[in-house]
Amino acid sequence: MSYQQHKSEESVEDYLETILILNGKLGNVRSIDIANELNYSKPSVSVAMKNLRQKQYITVSEDGYIRLTEAGLKLAKTVYERHQLLSQWLIGLGVSPETAIADACKMEHDISAESFAAIKKAILQEQQ
Repeated sequence: MSYQQHKSEESVEDYLETILILNGKLGNVRSIDIANELNYSKPSVSVAMKNLRQKQYITVSEDGYIRLTEAGLKLAKTVYERHQLLSQWLIGLGVSPETAIADACKMEHDISAESFAAIKKAILQEQQ
């Protein structure tokens, strides 16, 4: 996989995760909400939403409300779970919350499913 493809997939995951989070906060999500949350320009978000529609990760209503499809929701939940678990784990290890959150955001895109499952299993066993 080339670096450009990786960055593209990372961007897709970040947008889907943001839509999931905003949906929980706001109920209904529009492009402007995403632009404000990520501090991106409206045209950049518009292009990204077109890309997500083409990949069938979202639908957009006539009113401009963005909804995750089943595939989009599945990917968003996966990324969000990784982010939450990894950031909390790093904080538990003594990493500052700011650094832990930033590092978890990087790690969530690169870690394999196998490695994440092993880390998750270890964390859950520690908590018992």
